[in-house]
Amino acid sequence: MPTNPTPLDGLDARRFFSEAGQGLTYDDLILLPGHIDFPVDAVQLHTRVSRNITLRAPIVSSPMDTVTESTMAIRLALLGGIGVIHYNNTIEEQVAELRRVKRFENGFITDPVCLAPENTIADVDRIKERHGFSSIPITEDGRLGSRLVGLVTNRDIDLEPDRSRPLREVMTRDLLWARKGVSLEEANEILRRSKKGKLPIVDSEGRLVALVTRTDLLKNREFPDATKEKHTKRLKVGAAVSTREHDRERIDALVEAGVNLIVIDAAQGDSRYQIETIRYIKERHPEVDVMGGNVVTRRQAQHLIEAGVDALRVGMGPGSICITQETMAVGRAQATAVYHTATYAAQHDVPVVADGGVRSIGHLVKALAVGGACAMLGSMLAGTEEAPGEYFYENGVRVKRYRGMASLEAMERGGGKRYFADEQRIRVAQGVSGTVVDKGSVLDYVPYVLQGLRHALQDLGCRDLATLHARLHDGELRFERRSPAAQIEGNVHGLFSYEPPPQPGRRRPRR
Repeated sequence: MPTNPTPLDGLDARRFFSEAGQGLTYDDLILLPGHIDFPVDAVQLHTRVSRNITLRAPIVSSPMDTVTESTMAIRLALLGGIGVIHYNNTIEEQVAELRRVKRFENGFITDPVCLAPENTIADVDRIKERHGFSSIPITEDGRLGSRLVGLVTNRDIDLEPDRSRPLREVMTRDLLWARKGVSLEEANEILRRSKKGKLPIVDSEGRLVALVTRTDLLKNREFPDATKEKHTKRLKVGAAVSTREHDRERIDALVEAGVNLIVIDAAQGDSRYQIETIRYIKERHPEVDVMGGNVVTRRQAQHLIEAGVDALRVGMGPGSICITQETMAVGRAQATAVYHTATYAAQHDVPVVADGGVRSIGHLVKALAVGGACAMLGSMLAGTEEAPGEYFYENGVRVKRYRGMASLEAMERGGGKRYFADEQRIRVAQGVSGTVVDKGSVLDYVPYVLQGLRHALQDLGCRDLATLHARLHDGELRFERRSPAAQIEGNVHGLFSYEPPPQPGRRRPRR
């Protein structure tokens, strides 16, 4: 007796994205559910960011100067993603950021914030406001590599009314410390026996070289998915470069410092300048993976793949601080761009990174569902503790600066290299500057995002991203358009007021 064929609602991706001249973004589509026969904990998020670099979390941080420096790259790599350090700086400064990532040993803080005995309690207060901690090693001149003379903790200053008192009057001088070369296990045992929270590491002359904290030792056990090199166990990290010929020196310096992924950063990636840069890297440094972009069409993707890229960065104008589409009238709706480029790139075994337009967990799900191997996040990571910049209050809300690399503010510091505008007398902004709300630490925020992604994959009936992409291409994954009314219906509506769901680490507005 013949079995009834499985009824299929919606459209497969090929038909859904085939309408001539129609560009779709993430809000324009909805994914239809699949069949669940596994628990959410069974969902795996393994993926590739390039031909040769695998991740356990499909998240890449954007190479923006308000998003990614060494702290972001370290924390994101610990969580299974990868950070791309921006190049709105000198070669020496970018290399220094990269080396901090490479020197990082899980549990050891190799660049702790230090103060001098002449600093005041108010300086500690400012550090606590910016970084969230107030246990500070005190060295002779307030710098790492100087002789350790004391330690200031909360118990030394909490009840002190005069915040102008110098630290030499309140710091603890009788210190527990360990000699350089101590293993993480030995440091852990010293802290366990002493019941102390901090352990300075000094060299033979008493100069501070690192710091171990009980908190970081506990966190050390929580990162089984860290993105590490197989043999050296160092964290993997990416770095951005421009297509300018003078950046060849930057490329060579980054490779010497141990970069794993070079991201060629250009708003419109289909250029002879980028192709020449790709060929230079592949000829001089074949061991390093190269991500090319940005592209939004199959023809653009073809040119860069033929030049030798190991990954493609897709997106032209969808970012929250980007106005390229409005200003230049050039670009493409992001869901359509990712689908078509990813479908073409998959034929050549080149992963695609969806860059821009991801403002929520739902957008991240859609970026992956239309073919992205990873998503590159800017605004979602801006505002975290690990993002560069200081917090301040705007209308009672704790925020950080966030700016597009094509904003006039960023181009003044060199961001125009991405847009072939760094040497132009008249500059046309393709981005803006703004603020984003404090999101707390990525150590809390990113696991929250990843857990949401696992729940979404479970709803789709996919145990992993490989299954998701297989169903995308064989037509089993189904899509429908969302009308403007459907988009309203799918969000909060019809309430006089409501309390948004809490997100880990996000602080409430100050009253």
